[in-house]
Amino acid sequence: MNAVLGRLGFPTHPTDSYRYLVGNGSEQLIKSALPAKHLDERTVADCRAAMRDEYSRRWAQNTKPYPGIGELLSTVEKLALPMTILSNKSDEFTQLTVSKLLPHWSFEIVRGARDSVPRKPDPTAALQIAEELSIPPEQFLYLGDTNTDMQTANLAGMYAVGALWGFRTAHELVSAGAKVLAQKPLDVLELLQTTP
Repeated sequence: MNAVLGRLGFPTHPTDSYRYLVGNGSEQLIKSALPAKHLDERTVADCRAAMRDEYSRRWAQNTKPYPGIGELLSTVEKLALPMTILSNKSDEFTQLTVSKLLPHWSFEIVRGARDSVPRKPDPTAALQIAEELSIPPEQFLYLGDTNTDMQTANLAGMYAVGALWGFRTAHELVSAGAKVLAQKPLDVLELLQTTP
């Protein structure tokens, strides 16, 4: 996003500030990153096109799963528990990301943002996944690292677990409805055994 902003002559942001700019889809990222007086339709569209171009060339350069994620996924798979992914990134890009970064694990459903379904924190997509798997929402452990994830989990009636290795603080996750916080990925295994 900073490359796009700089190319179009707008001020950039410190890298750390992106922890609070990402998480609600690229459209919201663009609107949050642009100066308030430049949120007109044309500027947003130009940024969207430039961001797609920039991101398509560089997205995988420094992207990798957090430490411990592979071990968590392998253990959950051995327990024969279904795993799903729900993202606010586009569905096409979500599929690409999972196939490139998580190719060794099987997910029942991988779903990104689609025009026909409201984005998180609206619970529709999460509830659709529950329905497709014929699993009641209250039997889902919903792991996420943003307030949007915690809100989605609660609105869907799922058990909200805040991931502290991600983007946001413990305070934000708890304030947004996390039932419990996981310090590291393998902490989730304990929750799978103890969560009612």
